[in-house]
Amino acid sequence: MIPYGKQDINQDDIDAVVNVLKSDYLTQGPAIGQFEQAVSEYCGAEYAIAVNSATSALHIACLALGVSKGDIVWTSPNSFVASSNCAIYCDATVDFVDIDVETGNISVALLRAKLQEAKKNNTLPKVVIPVHFAGQSCDMAEIAKLANEFHFKIIEDASHAIGAKYQNSPVGNCQFSDICVFSFHPVKIITSAEGGMLTTKCGNIATKLKSLRSHGITNQPKDLVKDDQGPWYYEQQSLGFNYRITDIQAALGLSQMKRLDEFVTRRHQLTALYTKHLPINLTHLMQSPDCYSSYHLYVVLLDNAAKRKEIVTQLRARGIFAHVHYIPIHLQPYYHNLGFRKGDYPNAEEYYSKAITLPLHPNLTENDIIFISDTLRELM
Repeated sequence: MIPYGKQDINQDDIDAVVNVLKSDYLTQGPAIGQFEQAVSEYCGAEYAIAVNSATSALHIACLALGVSKGDIVWTSPNSFVASSNCAIYCDATVDFVDIDVETGNISVALLRAKLQEAKKNNTLPKVVIPVHFAGQSCDMAEIAKLANEFHFKIIEDASHAIGAKYQNSPVGNCQFSDICVFSFHPVKIITSAEGGMLTTKCGNIATKLKSLRSHGITNQPKDLVKDDQGPWYYEQQSLGFNYRITDIQAALGLSQMKRLDEFVTRRHQLTALYTKHLPINLTHLMQSPDCYSSYHLYVVLLDNAAKRKEIVTQLRARGIFAHVHYIPIHLQPYYHNLGFRKGDYPNAEEYYSKAITLPLHPNLTENDIIFISDTLRELM
């Protein structure tokens, strides 16, 4: 079976993990800071905070921005459920902004219209979470203008987009956001097995994030409420969580960072091969000239949505693990129970009805691409 996504592990990665296993620290050791520094320097962000998953990162990002009961958070319906669940974890209310079908990303025009209506109704969001779908950045400069006008904070869900660029700068530099979140799940661009990272320009936010990922505890003398009672002394100052990443995971992520640009370049080469070999009557997601995608996913849109189920089933039967990203969040049973209904976000629903995710990872060969393309052409 050709998987839709897969990690690429080499001997350097293995050696990095083994070295940690032989060291004094399996967790809360130096590899975590080294991984954070590598991501911070790559992205051009002042601070990077490693955690055990992007889901955890999204949760504490909301908390660090003060999201709580009575607040409203908006995100894209075309994403994994973690993009919206993070707000519900904070007892906030979730709503969605429909997408641009051509890119799969949140529509700036629809965001503006929804904000104007929300202002009239006194229901403006505290935070908006744009999702960089498939590795292509949303139009962050325009979203930031709206944030200034309507006074909301921004969390970039860049789970798909480490290694991507927006306006020739790395995604994650937080030029147009308060916090950016990355994922290092094995199907993503680089992996730490499980893991996530937050970047920010704000020292106060970084301090909150570090506290929240580790039980809300600090042992830093300058931050203590009471006088330091000895070298063992620590204080829990907020309700935090055990969202820490291990040194084992951090060592793997740090090693993978050395090949990040190589991975993204290879993904671009493979997408060019898809463009060359796929049937010409397939629609591809539009790539903005302002963006350099990391190409986490390669999505095509069928003209005949009614054939999608049969085509995906037959691709898998022939050894090609085609997939679909994503079932619109508002169509999930849990969100149905919150009051969302089919028809609420028609662009996301139209996109979903036609979308197929084809395999894309660095270990694919041109022969794999030809086989996938010829099989899809036959089935169509």
